[in-house]
Amino acid sequence: MNHRHRFFKGNVFCFLMLSAALLFSLSCSAVGGKDAGPLRFEISFSGNLAREAQDGRILLMLAESQESEPRFQFCPMFGIDVDGLAPDEPAVIDGTVFGFPADSLADVPAGEYYVQALFNRYETFHRADGHNVKLPPDKGEGQQWNRKPGNFFSAPEILTVDPSQKKTVKIVMDRQIPDFPEREDNRYIKHIRIQSDRLTEFWGRPMFLEAIIMLPEGFEEHPEVRYPLMIYHGHHHRYFYTPTLFRDTPPDPGQSSTDRSDRAGYELLNQEIAYKFFKAWTGPDFPRMIIVTIQHANPYYDDSYAVNSANIGPYGDAITYELIPHIEKQYRGIGEGWARCLYGGSTGGWEVLAAQILYPDEYNGCWSFCPDPIDFRQYTIVNIYEHENAYYANTKWKLAPRPGARNYLGEVRETLEEANHRELVIATKGRSGGQWDVWQAVFSPVGDDGYPQPIWDKMTGEIDHDVAAYWRDHFDLRSILERDWKTLGPKLKGKIHIYVGDMDNFYLNNAVYLMEDFLESTTDPYYDGEIDYGDRFEHCWSGDHDNPNSLSRLTINLRVAPKMLERILKSAPAGADLTSWRY
Repeated sequence: MNHRHRFFKGNVFCFLMLSAALLFSLSCSAVGGKDAGPLRFEISFSGNLAREAQDGRILLMLAESQESEPRFQFCPMFGIDVDGLAPDEPAVIDGTVFGFPADSLADVPAGEYYVQALFNRYETFHRADGHNVKLPPDKGEGQQWNRKPGNFFSAPEILTVDPSQKKTVKIVMDRQIPDFPEREDNRYIKHIRIQSDRLTEFWGRPMFLEAIIMLPEGFEEHPEVRYPLMIYHGHHHRYFYTPTLFRDTPPDPGQSSTDRSDRAGYELLNQEIAYKFFKAWTGPDFPRMIIVTIQHANPYYDDSYAVNSANIGPYGDAITYELIPHIEKQYRGIGEGWARCLYGGSTGGWEVLAAQILYPDEYNGCWSFCPDPIDFRQYTIVNIYEHENAYYANTKWKLAPRPGARNYLGEVRETLEEANHRELVIATKGRSGGQWDVWQAVFSPVGDDGYPQPIWDKMTGEIDHDVAAYWRDHFDLRSILERDWKTLGPKLKGKIHIYVGDMDNFYLNNAVYLMEDFLESTTDPYYDGEIDYGDRFEHCWSGDHDNPNSLSRLTINLRVAPKMLERILKSAPAGADLTSWRY
């Protein structure tokens, strides 16, 4: 046993709590026990960008490579909150400010760096629950702070950085990320944007839902026909992406697409599959349905997880009872639950399963690929009900970091602590727009300060089991099914289909195993669905055993539409129109 392990004799959890007090006793912007040091950065924004004081998060990035702007690289980053920062007023980042992957400026090796600052600007939301919260509004980019229109940033510059030398570096943010161009409709692709009454009331300001619509071949020529819906949930995209692209012209002439390791070759492969999908979509044998890609970016993430959340708002009801009916009215959907099917992967995989479970009569089947954790006994690899700490196993003799991401060989590329600490640098109070923060925002109750109540201490990983109990009762999908199977079971029979690789990069297969244990035990009725695993497949496996994810991700529409058609034909109520839309 080495000296480091000997030091941790006894209860490691006590050590973790002591470390928390030493490291982070004051705030999430300061590194406890560190002094300011001789190096400091004074960061301001130009009065030419705004004359009013601004709230938000200022980020300083130090990149070793000039390959792209630092805001697009993984590099040392430091962040501080500012409230009411006036134009030309400096905000200071010094050795007390917490960073990642370097904890402090003092830990950055001396050398030349490509340096940039960015201001992720917040606005104040006056919510209906009485809380006033400062959050980054989505500007059409899907909560990507480094691409958000309206954010201020500085031009990258090469600087010599030496934490041991007394120096003040002044950086002025004098640039602003521009708005996106308007999207255009065509014969097949339409864009919908509606103001949601439910979300507007919750957030205290106009809030909108969007969707990208793909109309079936012959839609204009058959004005009397009403169609079923294929509803796709996933991350935000400005353009049609489900994730199969749609291309109505043949692939670009040129090199072969056989070498998929080459970027140009893979782009050509994308074009080939997109054109193949177009040919199938417009051909005589493809089911005539409307594809709906839900777009529901919000102040916490690039989508809402399609449920009613105490922190994010009633997105489940808004999507199901406002957006979907609006689409069906405008584009002649059948407008009944038996004619709506759901599919999606990762975040979308969780969403479609949740929507099917929580709105069992409104949808007629979900195809869930590599869903985010659907049983919180395996919240990736954390049991939030029994574990004391998310970042480290509570072993007696040593610290055992919990991994956060791996490859198909099991090689770890990131720990849970690292992933969460990076989010903590990007933003405090769960505002990073990152994965762990949005799960917390969706699943948690509202804290006393109006922000999501943490499931664990972001710095130390200490789990709050009262919050975990709230998660279990409201959003643990396996727990909800087990608790309510007597009433849910008859409505869900034959509707649940789940697919995941058994080497999912984020350990999402673990929760699926537990869900399968329950579903296979069901009686009266038996769930009568499907759960399938891809041998050594990583994230995000979608049920294709014969092709790599890089190819199968492009063919999801071609593979899932016939299954949806089969489900609809099998389960439609007596007298339902099953012929007019199958021309």
